Amino acid sequence: MKLTIHGGVGEKGRTCIGVEEGGTRLLLDAGVDTSVPRGPSYYPAISPSELERLDAIIVTHAHEDHVAALGWCLAHGFMGRILMTTESAAEADATLAAYATPQEHALVRMAAIETIAPGREFAIGPLTIHTGRSGHVVGGVWCHLSAGGRGLVYCGDVVPASPVFAMDPLPASDLLLVDASYGADNVPAAERGAAITRWLDRHPQGSVLPTPLSGRSIELIGLIGGPIAIHPSMRNALAAQIAASGWLKPGIAEVLSHRLAAALLWEEGQPLPPAALLCDDGMGLAGPSKAALHQAERAGHPVLLTGHIPKGSPADALRAAGKADWLRFPTHPTLPENAAIAAANGAGRVLAHSCDAATARNLAATIPRLVADLKPGDKIEI
Repeated sequence: MKLTIHGGVGEKGRTCIGVEEGGTRLLLDAGVDTSVPRGPSYYPAISPSELERLDAIIVTHAHEDHVAALGWCLAHGFMGRILMTTESAAEADATLAAYATPQEHALVRMAAIETIAPGREFAIGPLTIHTGRSGHVVGGVWCHLSAGGRGLVYCGDVVPASPVFAMDPLPASDLLLVDASYGADNVPAAERGAAITRWLDRHPQGSVLPTPLSGRSIELIGLIGGPIAIHPSMRNALAAQIAASGWLKPGIAEVLSHRLAAALLWEEGQPLPPAALLCDDGMGLAGPSKAALHQAERAGHPVLLTGHIPKGSPADALRAAGKADWLRFPTHPTLPENAAIAAANGAGRVLAHSCDAATARNLAATIPRLVADLKPGDKIEI
């Protein structure tokens, strides 16, 4: 089994891993890098001739750094199978509308999507593929690929200790790709959540919290004890995620449904509400958060950023100007969690995705057998 890195290893964003076995070729994810302008570095580092030879693309979840280059792949020669969960397919449309060109978006809308489900094994050529719930988002999965007695686990984005989403145990493998989005962060999830709660308590007049529509929005609804507000365009998508209770921890769906039903509604042009306003996306690049952040800046209204902030984004500009605070919300593994994942998996080699090379080198001091200094274009054989 051969791996080719097309993005997301040695860098943050455009996660895309090529796998080849016995003449069968596929991609695990096809994301974009929102920290750079649209151009060659925005998309995966893969040529049209390589795209033409692919048999399939498996999408682990519908966040932009994992799915937003799907239409670009179709526009540049990909003609194979597209596989993802039903929930990810539903979410991908909004992601592509925000981060793909209209042509790319239209190509995905016309494409046939094959649905996969956690725990249901399937095959692509000689590769046997098994998936499980990732704990990161409704519809999100990790992938285990095996052939010829060798195995690969690609985590995608995972959250081992989410209070809302369920994560299934990872199987053993020979090569493991961990979600290193948080690098060497070792602050426990409960401590992060408590810090956000304290910040909200200090801002009873209300605040703006830009957040991805899927995943973190649901986690924040579960965390925030005071009043919340949302944009009306988010309600149906949030309700659908909560209704997909098979992806959630037992008993949490009822709590989330109650809080969503009580949420205030805010639209562009209205005064910002005296509540924690959740508005997508998490960076101010698209969706209602663009208007909400602009209005908050003019009014001196509190802003709390809780996730990745690409350079040059509206969220980045506000933080640089001292007009927004930042507290990382726990939607990726901490360093101790990744070390535990690697130890339990037993892989002879470990790669870190969604982080730069310097971060990977730091992680190698704690995670044995982690291979650092890899970059797009590099190849590995299992």
